[in-house]
Amino acid sequence: MWNQERLNQGMSLRRLAGVAATVALGAVIMAGSSALAAPWMPGTQNAPAANGKGPAPAKSAAAAGLPTDAQVADARAKGMVWVNLNTKVYHKDDAVYGKTKNGKFMSEADAQKMGARMAKASPVGKKK
Repeated sequence: MWNQERLNQGMSLRRLAGVAATVALGAVIMAGSSALAAPWMPGTQNAPAANGKGPAPAKSAAAAGLPTDAQVADARAKGMVWVNLNTKVYHKDDAVYGKTKNGKFMSEADAQKMGARMAKASPVGKKK
């Protein structure tokens, strides 16, 4: 019986020490200590990367290999199509024009010469 009481007291002291450490850590974080990294918050720049090893780097459209809005507008004005090189499907003027990762602008005749086919119309958003 005596050992059980001592064991219960020890468990309580360990729990109390854990709570005190948590409170102290929270105070340091709230004070804005530069020694500790800011906690991760969804939608912030310090969100973890896909590999879980730190903040995800910010990617722009140009860094991802996608054309800029000016390049897309220029290609549309010239009558170019956007060819997805992975699937060999080309897009004339739809939602994915200039937005697939591995693609490039070319004439429709050149796209057909390389064996690409025109994208099918999406059934999404069609009225019955």
